[in-house]
Order: sequence, then C-alpha cells, then structure tokens
Amino acid sequence: MITFEQLNIDPQIIKALSDMGFEETTPVQKETIPLALAGRDVIGRAQTGTGKTAAYGIPLIEKCDRESDRIQGIVITPTRELAIQVAEELNRIGQYKGIRALPIYGGQEIERQIKSLKNRPPIIVGTPGRLMDHMRRKTIRLQQVKMVVLDEADEMLNMGFREDIEVILQQMPAERQNLLFSATIPPHIQTLAGQFMNNPEMIHIKPQEVTVSHITQFYIETPESQKFDVLCRLLDIENPDLAIVFGRTKRRVDEISESLNKRGYSAEGIHGDLTQSRREIIMQRFKSGMTELLIATDVAARGLDITGVTHIYNFDIPQDPESYVHRIGRTGRAGETGKAITLVTPREIGHLKYIEQFTRQKIKRQPVPTVNDALAGLQRLGMENLLAAVENEDIGQYKKLAESLLQEHDSITLLSAALKLITRQPDDNSSSQMLSEAPPIKVKEPYTGNRTKRSYGKNASRNSRKPKRPNPRGY
Repeated sequence: MITFEQLNIDPQIIKALSDMGFEETTPVQKETIPLALAGRDVIGRAQTGTGKTAAYGIPLIEKCDRESDRIQGIVITPTRELAIQVAEELNRIGQYKGIRALPIYGGQEIERQIKSLKNRPPIIVGTPGRLMDHMRRKTIRLQQVKMVVLDEADEMLNMGFREDIEVILQQMPAERQNLLFSATIPPHIQTLAGQFMNNPEMIHIKPQEVTVSHITQFYIETPESQKFDVLCRLLDIENPDLAIVFGRTKRRVDEISESLNKRGYSAEGIHGDLTQSRREIIMQRFKSGMTELLIATDVAARGLDITGVTHIYNFDIPQDPESYVHRIGRTGRAGETGKAITLVTPREIGHLKYIEQFTRQKIKRQPVPTVNDALAGLQRLGMENLLAAVENEDIGQYKKLAESLLQEHDSITLLSAALKLITRQPDDNSSSQMLSEAPPIKVKEPYTGNRTKRSYGKNASRNSRKPKRPNPRGY
C-alpha cells in the first residue's frame, strides 16, 4: 500500500485528501503522481472511475502558484458533465492550498463565465468548443500555462474535436507539461500524442479480475438527507449477523457510528486515524460478535480478513470501481453467499453505471424500505428471540406465573404483549415516528427514542445474542 504521505505531497493537499477519504493511492495514482511531480509527460491508459482525476489533479494543484494571477493549468474534457465533475474534485483537493478550478462549458451563459474569469482562476476545466469561444474573445489567455491535461482523449477525438484541440495546444507555451488519459490508445491518439508530447511515459492500468458473482448486489436511490433513515430501516428488516457499513471519509465513519449507537445499534468505527492497538480491539470485538456493525473507510476494506460477514452496506458510493469490489468482497467468503446494498443519490447514478461496466454485472434496483417494512422486521426479530428463548433458556421458574396469567387473559393477548415488549414498541405511532424521523448524521444531542440496544451484554457470544435458524436471511 502506498499512502499519499509517501509521495512528498504538500501537507495542505494531504489534509484535503484525508477529508475526502483518500487514505491510499489507487494504481493509476501510484504510477502517475511521481512521474507528474517530476515534470514528465504521461500517457495513461485507464478507465473512468479508476481515480485518474486525482492522479493528474494532485500534481496540477501541487505545481500551481497561489500568488500568480495567470492561468497555470488547463484540463480539457469531452463533455460539460465531466468538466463540472473534474472541477468539483480539483476544488476539493485544492481547498486548503487556496487553488481554485473554474469549469468552462457550452450551455452556460458565456457572460457569466467571463465574469468568473475576472477572478483569475489558476486552473480552467473546459470543453474544446467553449475554450475556443473564449480564446476568440480573448477572455482566456494561455501564454503562461504550465500543464495541460487531456481527459478521455479517445472520446474527444471520436466526437470530432481533434482540430479544436490542436488549435488550443498551439496557443500554449512550447515548454509545458502534458498529460493524456484515455481508455484506449488507438493510432489517432498516438499520432496526436506524437505531435505535442515530449518523450512521454506510458502507464497502463489493467482492470482487476472481478469475481463477485456469489454476492447479491442491490442499490437504493435516495436523497442524501434520507440515507441514515434508510440504513436504519434496512438493518431492522434484514437483521444481519455481522455487517460492515462503508463511509467515504473518516469523519463520516465517526458520525455514522455515533448516530447508530444513539439509535440503539451495536456499532464501532474503524479508520486510519485510530492507533493500531485500538484497531485491534475493535476488530477483535467485531470478529467475536460483541459488535454487530463495523463502520469503515476504504482503507479498512483492503485490510480486513473476516469470515461470517453477511451484509455490506455502502452508505457512500466508493470513489472508483476497484474500491467497490474491495468493499463487497468482505462478504461471501469461504464459499458462502453475501449481500451488498449501495445507497446512491440521484446525481451518483451515472457513477453506479461505471461500476456496473467494470464488474460486468447488473446491480439491481431495490425500492426504498418503508416504515411498515422496518416494523415488520422488528416484529420478526422479536418472534425469533422468543422462540430462541423457548429452545435454549431455562424458563421453568416462569411457568407458574404464566399459568396464573392465563387464568385471567387469553394466550393470544399475552403472547402479543410479550412480543411488543421484546421489540420495545410502546405503540404503533411512536414506533413509526421513531423509525421515520432518523436523527441527522451530525446530530449532537442524544437520541431520545425508545429503541433499545440489540446486543445482550458485552460478554455475550454471537449464538446467545442471535436466534438460531436455518436461513438467517429468510425474509
């Protein structure tokens, strides 16, 4: 594993990467960043979703001078959607260093862009056509550009932008650094590279072999504000024996684990900021079944080796397909099957499609679970715990009390009341409200609902906490 600290990157950039949840480099980042920092031209053959934006974005921001009022870096993309996406990620990477990227694309009022250009952004991310428009108006001057990046170069040439790209490159200084990224390197890409690149280094990132056919995969489309509520309902419906919930950042992991514990779940978080001894304690508690839910960042996905994990929940969709495969690969081990559910906001559906292309598997859409679904799950859990007590517990001392109660009440009424107490549902209205009004992830006040913890003591074994049944996911 190569960390960003090992690449001699500006500490302000490393802080931003930590906030974004980037704890280790992807293959394309590991290969590209040292070469780009050394000033070499690079041709990267890499698919979308492999982390290539950070691969060229980190060196680009590293080399930008905050005091300069000139455009120092240009990223050319085939579509406005990609231009916006790239600019957003560059702005996150450069937030502490004070380096901003401005997206320039067709479909947006050009006068608005001209106004934004007066703020002297050091980096421009643009589509070829709109960049040409600004060059003709002389609202963009490229005479002091230090680095140019062609992102998804094969797509741009397929769309007929070759002449525009050549004109744009001719307006830049001859002494500059060039980076080109493309999913394929056909002859016309090689010809273009030969025209404007200086002895480039070739990087080829091979897609990993994906073997996740034994894992059932679903996604649920939900707004960001409802993610936590949906996660809680899923946990109540499915009652996983051992589950891992993945968050994008260390802060996110802490917030999720804290909020889950306030809701009465047995959860602990693990990420790179914890000491090794603390990590070992948390992992031991999870492996032994003392903790039901492990909340983790991607770095934990690559290092965990745990059998018995039945469910993976992606609270945040991972940054690249490789991370997705690593995450869901924590379940379905040793010949067992597993289940993975990813929570996706409407804006992230396109990224989900990239993951499907990478894994060559369809991720099925699952409807948002309702409050009634969650209540049914709680009731089923109560019934299973009751049956487990009948089979495994010494209940002889309660029989006389039960016989006296049956003289005054019928058995169905008594059993219904017992199930209600086991599932801790004072009444239907309060339970529905408790499940449908999940606390925000960043809530600071303690949760005041009535849901009790589902663990049965810190030293209880997994078998004593969970009822034995032939099919633990039989719902």
